[in-house]
Amino acid sequence: MKPNIHYEKTITLKNGEDVALRTEYVGAEEYIDFLKRSDLGKQYPKEDFQQRVTDLVGNVQISLIARNQLSQIVGVCFGLTDFAYWLMITDLGTDRSYEKQGLGKTLMEVAHELAGGEKKIVVFAYANDSAIPFYKKIGMEKTESMMIKDKVEYTYFVVE
Repeated sequence: MKPNIHYEKTITLKNGEDVALRTEYVGAEEYIDFLKRSDLGKQYPKEDFQQRVTDLVGNVQISLIARNQLSQIVGVCFGLTDFAYWLMITDLGTDRSYEKQGLGKTLMEVAHELAGGEKKIVVFAYANDSAIPFYKKIGMEKTESMMIKDKVEYTYFVVE
């Protein structure tokens, strides 16, 4: 069952542009269009891509979307949480033309708050190497204490 989480706010980016930030569920096609304009498009396996993205956008607990004044998705933060102890960020990204504007940091902060706040909830993310500097910059630490079991068939490709 999806939780009933509501958040809506207009934020001003470093470049002065206003974007609408809100919780909303998006369709797979719209999300795939966003993936083409972000670096998130290289983190997914090619196998069953369309169905997996459909499942992702339909089942994620926290779906935080940033839209520009043309209603185009320019930032996304998806998370899974128990609302008691942890929040796992599954997807965090911005349109390449919106990088370094403070949007990614804001998305992460709002998602953390929606899950229960930093005094209650531990946040973790499975980040690709190119994203590690961003996560460190916003205060996360790289750790070796996570366990993983991965038997997923995975063919790298870039969503274009």
